[in-house]
Amino acid sequence: MDYLKIFSPATVANVSCGFDSLGFAVDAVGDEMTFTKTIEKGVKITQITGANLTYDVDQNAASAVVKKMLLEANADFGISLTIHKGFSPGSGLGSSAASAAGAAFGANQFLEKRFSELELTKFAMFGEEVACGSQIADNVAAATYGGFILVRSYHPLEIIKLPVPEELRIVAIHPQIEIKTKDAREVLPLEIPLKDAVTQWANVGGLIAGLYAENYELIGHSLVDIIVEPYRKKLIPYFDLVKNNALKAGALGAGISGSGPTIFALCKGDEIAEKVLDAIKNNYENTGIEATAFISKVNKEGIKILEKI
Repeated sequence: MDYLKIFSPATVANVSCGFDSLGFAVDAVGDEMTFTKTIEKGVKITQITGANLTYDVDQNAASAVVKKMLLEANADFGISLTIHKGFSPGSGLGSSAASAAGAAFGANQFLEKRFSELELTKFAMFGEEVACGSQIADNVAAATYGGFILVRSYHPLEIIKLPVPEELRIVAIHPQIEIKTKDAREVLPLEIPLKDAVTQWANVGGLIAGLYAENYELIGHSLVDIIVEPYRKKLIPYFDLVKNNALKAGALGAGISGSGPTIFALCKGDEIAEKVLDAIKNNYENTGIEATAFISKVNKEGIKILEKI
């Protein structure tokens, strides 16, 4: 194989109650990346479209991952990359994670798939560190494994893939403002009351149980975040309006995607998803803030090969 083209999905992390531990992949939005095998060793980026990202191979999340993998595998070839960003950096939909996870997947195809999904997640976490300063796994694991994932442990890293109920749909709205992950972390409290921690643990357990049982009512009751959302929602204009309108239209629950500003809602079935989309898509009209909205299934497969030669 000399050429590969892939789709690497956007992701929703935290999923309300599961801060830094839960995530899922989105089917409708993501990046397209190409990988071309070169005689010259190393990695280079030949084109980036859709976003203003660095071509510095050590500072770009995708190329940094490929470089690390080629060096670790002692590869006798190089890889030339192109990246088309299908959604905005700073959107809360795992932009750097899509690049990093896609890069790990693509490089692995040229390395005879020597690395496991868990190892690819670790490489992608390195890319997240390059982009954001932290080796967080929830977004990159969701993109790599597909579907819903639980990061059960970081030391050692353990990823559990969770089931996806067939009728589960995502509605998301992205107000065109940027929130940096670093800033979103700085607003969080360093300590929380024990009773709040107990409530949040119970919600995480309820959400996972709801996924396994395909119990949509339980999923909805569990999509509650009393620890992170109260602080981060202040960074997102009209968050309460959007969330309340989504719930009134029949959403199971709604919350902040990653560190924001994208707001997501989970719904049962296409009909309710359409109603929720209608209820929220114009919420930023006449506010001076542009916004885009979409409906998607959960991407169960994760990163997909589009073309290979």
